[in-house]
Amino acid sequence: MGAGSYRELVVWQKSMEFVEAIYRATRSFPKEEICGLTRQMRRAAVSIPCNIAEGQGRQTTKDFLHFLWIARGSLRELETQILIAERLTYLSQPAVGKLLELADEIGRMINALCSSLNRRLA
Repeated sequence: MGAGSYRELVVWQKSMEFVEAIYRATRSFPKEEICGLTRQMRRAAVSIPCNIAEGQGRQTTKDFLHFLWIARGSLRELETQILIAERLTYLSQPAVGKLLELADEIGRMINALCSSLNRRLA
């Protein structure tokens, strides 16, 4: 689907940074959360760049859009999990603020890419 690599997409690069930030943030979660919230948050975070990469590698713009919507869904899931972690006092308010700021930026980038791809379909 188009020239270039998914690795050149700034939204993919930012998503990879977000994965790292989530892994660092969840390191301090209680040990009993390893199979719970920690794993869910990490899985949702990893899903974002993976779906962007998979979509970019597909044959059609429509397929790419489909995977971007999945990535966006994972992003919203992760935002909710970040807020749950804050409520459970696993994450400080400043840490939550930084993570949600990055999530907002990635969300805007996904939306912009979807808009651009939709114009191509029109």
